[in-house]
Amino acid sequence: MAQKIVIDPITRIEGHLRIEVEVEGGKVVDARAAGTLWRGFEVILQGRDPRDAGVITQRICGVCPAEHAHASVQNLDAAFGAEVPDNGRIIRNLVAGSNFVASHILHFYHLAALDYLDIMAVAAYNGSNKDLLKVKEKIVGLVKAGDTSPLTPRYTPDQFCVSDPEIVTSAVHHYIQALDMRKKAQEMLAIFGGKMPHHATFVAGGVTVQPTPDRVGAFRSRLLELIDFINNIYLKDVLLFGTGPLKPIHDAKIGFGCGNFLAYGNFDLGKSGDYKNRFLKSGAIFGGDISKVNDLDPGKIAEYVRYSWYGESTTGKHPSEGETEPEPNKPDAYSWLKAPRYDGKPMEVGPLARMLVTQDKGFMNLVSSIGAWPSAVARHAARAYECKMVAEGMLKWLEELKPGEPVCDEKPVPTTGKGMGLVEAARGALGHFVEIENAKSKRYQCVVPTTWNCSPRDDGGVRGPVEEALIGAPVPDPNNPLNVVRIVRSFDPCIACAVHLIHPESNEILKFRVI
Repeated sequence: MAQKIVIDPITRIEGHLRIEVEVEGGKVVDARAAGTLWRGFEVILQGRDPRDAGVITQRICGVCPAEHAHASVQNLDAAFGAEVPDNGRIIRNLVAGSNFVASHILHFYHLAALDYLDIMAVAAYNGSNKDLLKVKEKIVGLVKAGDTSPLTPRYTPDQFCVSDPEIVTSAVHHYIQALDMRKKAQEMLAIFGGKMPHHATFVAGGVTVQPTPDRVGAFRSRLLELIDFINNIYLKDVLLFGTGPLKPIHDAKIGFGCGNFLAYGNFDLGKSGDYKNRFLKSGAIFGGDISKVNDLDPGKIAEYVRYSWYGESTTGKHPSEGETEPEPNKPDAYSWLKAPRYDGKPMEVGPLARMLVTQDKGFMNLVSSIGAWPSAVARHAARAYECKMVAEGMLKWLEELKPGEPVCDEKPVPTTGKGMGLVEAARGALGHFVEIENAKSKRYQCVVPTTWNCSPRDDGGVRGPVEEALIGAPVPDPNNPLNVVRIVRSFDPCIACAVHLIHPESNEILKFRVI
């Protein structure tokens, strides 16, 4: 008989996510992912000035607000008929790219890496490296003081956790360095965005900031430091872990998923909003056939709500016609997330999807060398390699800026209009859709990355990507479901607080605090 394990909420992700799995024979045989928080941003935007969306939608997320602004203003560019000047397009790319780099570094070192390390191995380090000895002294001191957050408390390390003292101590040292690197990426964003989070310079038609020499110089100096960190620490850490300690995880294909991948593409190279001409490519892959990338057709996007707390009349609609009608007492529903589908299929979005669609030779060679085809480890490899690509791309885009030339094509709010903004947030495909009537937003819909990845079942009962990725995951100890959270976090949903395990027989709730 299957045991049921409920983790609610998942920690070290952004937002409120409940994971329920059934375990039989030491493996997951069924899974449900449930978004448990109703926020209603789409309802808030109805009846407002369309230009408010670029500010308000950034509040959806404090980790990746730049891309919500990016999707929103591309949405409005189309609705307003604005032609974004090259300077405006490039500055948008630089702000969005800074957000990408900050988010990727945050995810690997501060959210996911702790799932793969036995932190207490630091105490056994007996090398002579001065930096690592300082780390050991610090960690041992914190343990003695009973103050080891945010490294603990956590699940008990299992057979997949790295316990070599030198590797673990080096990783913790890089964890600390990554805090400073993320700060620099946030500073880069603020140079052209005004502040972070929730920057202030993206508007319909372009941006409101000029590319002055001092801004360009300040941005470049920080970017060069980040590129050095990415190439010499981040990528090397991922390669070291992927080819060594974590090889059993990808050999076991833990976290494989649905095998379908979707990317809208990101970082416009020509006309703003042209998803066919981007640095990171757009397209779709079906059935795990990475040799065939299909052209993106936004008309194939639809959202289903059979198992979501929304009215049935809204199911199966394209987001441009979508409605947000909450129905919290709906029978059989279990999530506040809708179930987006592309051509009727669940699609994984995020760095792995983008890299597979972009087909960059360096990435394809990297993953081949690791042997980590679609798996939890492959997602980390994709995130690291993409971080390198975007950082080095920004260095080139800086050279294309032309001080003194226009940054915005300002247009009045139209009486009527429709728009669609398709971009990529760090976590995956992000779409904003607006319909304007009487110069106000009549309809506004957002389809965000975690809605794709953590979606519930659709109207046909087909699991979402995270739900499918959990099937077959080893759970030898139901009180220590470490592989479950490893898989979920590999998709980078991000933030949280306490874990509850519900005992399958007594229904007793066992509470653990996990960082």
